[in-house]
Amino acid sequence: QVQLVESGGGLVQAGGSLRLSCKASGRTGDLYTRGWFRQAPGKEPEFVAAISWTYGTTYYEDSVKDRFTISRNSGENTLYLQMNSLKADDTAVYYCAGGYHWSTRNRADFPVWGQGTQVTVTL
Repeated sequence: QVQLVESGGGLVQAGGSLRLSCKASGRTGDLYTRGWFRQAPGKEPEFVAAISWTYGTTYYEDSVKDRFTISRNSGENTLYLQMNSLKADDTAVYYCAGGYHWSTRNRADFPVWGQGTQVTVTL
């Protein structure tokens, strides 16, 4: 059993920054890829960023490239998402997710999900 717990969401003005964290526990040794998805009201979840837990390879959705940075602390089994230059369009519930092989956009490849953390960006 794997548990993912997100934290760090909140309310921020446009142009501001937030850092999300995702602490993993349980049998996480086989989680090859971890990533972030987000879901805005009335929309489907969309891919944000992913990282290979072993090699650190990263991949970003185009709209967040150069603004968001995904990183990991293997020793603390924690995933991060540093979000800078936030826009109103970034408002969503952000979910941490894990998969057992390298993948990026395909939600089906991420069977493990956290409960989500709300990010609200005001104008």
